Amino acid sequence: MLVKNKKLLLLIACVTALNFTACAKNRSAAVNSNENTIEEIKVNPQIEKLNAVLAGMSSRFKGDVHISNPEEFLNDLSKVLDSRKDFSDDDLSPFYLIDKTHTVGEDYVPLKLVHLENNANFKVNKNNLNLRPEAFNALNEMGAAAKADGVTLTVSSTYRSYEYQKNLFDYWVRVDGLEEAERESARAGTSQHQLGLAMDFAPVDDAFDQTPGGQWVYKNAASFGWSLSFPKMYEDVTGYRWESWHFRYVGIPACQFQKKYFNNVQQYMIEFIDAWLKA
Repeated sequence: MLVKNKKLLLLIACVTALNFTACAKNRSAAVNSNENTIEEIKVNPQIEKLNAVLAGMSSRFKGDVHISNPEEFLNDLSKVLDSRKDFSDDDLSPFYLIDKTHTVGEDYVPLKLVHLENNANFKVNKNNLNLRPEAFNALNEMGAAAKADGVTLTVSSTYRSYEYQKNLFDYWVRVDGLEEAERESARAGTSQHQLGLAMDFAPVDDAFDQTPGGQWVYKNAASFGWSLSFPKMYEDVTGYRWESWHFRYVGIPACQFQKKYFNNVQQYMIEFIDAWLKA
């Protein structure tokens, strides 16, 4: 009888040990499962940052810009930011935000301006035109491609100093009055031209988009990194009425990024990049 009781006690002990081991494994599995769940619940900090930046943008921006795949967007953004290495690292970023409320000082001059002259690839109609090297090289490539298609591009305005822009704005105030001048001309320190990365094609008027050059540029400029700065119907966003002739060099990846996510509005993209880098 004693032997049977010992066997019974041994059996009970074994079962208890097995149950304890099983419970321990289950608890361990539950803990691991909970840890995995916690990891899964944790949002990618880059996506959290993206959501925060987007939340701070204007209501029109939010209505026009829709990002259905945040991971893909962030990957494309990384490529755009990496493209800054193709620009002078000792000068302002190609994505520097300059507009009516974001400025540069009167002492800012791009460090390595290249003088433009008539050449086999494009024409100029002034003798004081200069661009940063990146923009100059891209203009050369674009001009050569246009020439191959039977179109000659003419450049009318490029880098402008702070003082030049001040005099130009004052001139338009005298001609058109302050209200109209604000729609068509930048105050000193707020012009993209001071960055040395923007240019105006000739003719500098609304007719440009109907010329062979205008039609060619509208179709092909982005392939060479040039982006229209002030599109139609976006004066409330850009601060300026439509300027069919005014393009800014931002590089090919940025032009693709702008078209893919920002309704092809340069101001939206530059504002976003500025907010992202400051976040």
